[in-house]
Amino acid sequence: MSTNSGDQSRGSWTAATRGQLERRLPWDNLLPDRQPYWVGSWVYVFGVVTIAALAWVVASGVILALFGPQWWHLSRAGRFFNSLHSWSVQVFFVFMVLHLWGQYFMASWREGRAPTWMIGVVTFGVSIATAFTGYLSQQNFDAQWIAVNAKDAINSTGVGGFFNVLNFGQMYGLHVMLLPIGMVLLVALHVIQVRMKGVVPPIGRLSQPDVTREMTEK
Repeated sequence: MSTNSGDQSRGSWTAATRGQLERRLPWDNLLPDRQPYWVGSWVYVFGVVTIAALAWVVASGVILALFGPQWWHLSRAGRFFNSLHSWSVQVFFVFMVLHLWGQYFMASWREGRAPTWMIGVVTFGVSIATAFTGYLSQQNFDAQWIAVNAKDAINSTGVGGFFNVLNFGQMYGLHVMLLPIGMVLLVALHVIQVRMKGVVPPIGRLSQPDVTREMTEK
């Protein structure tokens, strides 16, 4: 009886999924205590700063979404959080572009890391769309000016029938729900891919275990 139950457990989809996760992403990779010595270079810091800036963007954006446009236009606290949200977006994009260029010149798609690179590129595209809808959600003259000019350009491509950039409800919904959720999921998947494949080494070096050491030893 126990043998049959064991066979059923091994044949179930939950056991198969758990086995795949354990093989592809063991705990030693998910929460490593060793890192290659080359991660001490500044080019590897840009990605971490990008994630930190994204955390500030999400946190300040949640506060703005809870209180609405009238609060962030008329209240001192609202203007403060609106500025904090805006500046965190600037930091996010600056370091994301630096991270993107750094990984491009390092050819970070090497050694089976093409999915990691492609997920990062898609995340960059989604972040641009999120920033665009954010500008349209400001409810000020700049937002109206951008929306009017963008509507003509988008309509000329034939995709303007799917959404209306002059509709605040549509743009606000995309900015606070659909696009941020998609971007956070993509970033999480990107980090998981980095954990699975390891940090990309500089060109000319192989990511072998014998070139790693405790970060505290440096």
